[in-house]
Amino acid sequence: MSNSADSPRTGTTGSAPDPAPASAEEPAAVADAASAPAASPSSAHDRRGGFRPVRVLTVGVFALAGLLFFTSFNTAKGTNIRTDASLLRLSDLIQERSQKNGELDETNGALRDDVESLAEADDGSTRAQDDRLAGLEKNAGTQKVKGEAVTVTLNDAPPNATAKLPGYPEPQPDYLVIHQQDLQAVVNALWRGGARGIKVMDQRLISTSAVRCVGNTLILQGRVYSPPYKIQAVGDPEKLQQALADAPAIQNYMVYVNVYGLGWKVTEDGAVTLPGYSGTVDLHYAKPVG
Repeated sequence: MSNSADSPRTGTTGSAPDPAPASAEEPAAVADAASAPAASPSSAHDRRGGFRPVRVLTVGVFALAGLLFFTSFNTAKGTNIRTDASLLRLSDLIQERSQKNGELDETNGALRDDVESLAEADDGSTRAQDDRLAGLEKNAGTQKVKGEAVTVTLNDAPPNATAKLPGYPEPQPDYLVIHQQDLQAVVNALWRGGARGIKVMDQRLISTSAVRCVGNTLILQGRVYSPPYKIQAVGDPEKLQQALADAPAIQNYMVYVNVYGLGWKVTEDGAVTLPGYSGTVDLHYAKPVG
């Protein structure tokens, strides 16, 4: 932008000089220019300095577009790549592998029972050694445990949930689903309440179990679960429920239960028998017990 003092349109710093009057020869010069022969394309090309870079850019853009079209065609293979069919196939594969892992766990458990039966028949150990081994297996979670139990059920809120209490914002999608920390808070509280054994869904927890969530699903020991999630613990029902009530993380979760409708239910089950863990154990580091 030009400065206002130099602008020929300004009227504040002095009047701009009048344009020079046209000379009488100018019309003849215009006529001579009009009658002059047009420059040849080659001479025009020479004056512009050779090949234009914009042409190179245009060719490159068209080449890139062609490559993209070819890649899209090769990927689609005649199908619509804008659908979620591939995601559906992945979901089916995950469910199939989860079911297969469950079947393998059952087979592994049956084989383990056979091995233990054969070992008990003639293992050459003393009674004291057998008792010590039984105690270690009990603590490891590989043996069944009986006793009074409490079950905690967590579930997602309805998708159309709204804030039930004044002063709270309308829910974000993140507010309406069960998170990994919610499940971990329940499990940790039950351990603190003196649980002698815990089962999440249909699997017994051991020291190497990891309660993890991916999206809106729970992945536990190679198997996939969807809500509602059930956590059952054997122990003193009164102490277990008191530990749940005292846990700060669960107190925070209860706010979302009361405001947005997340699922929460605690029931006393009476006498139950939790199964022993029958899966494999993948240890990276270990040391002798006792």
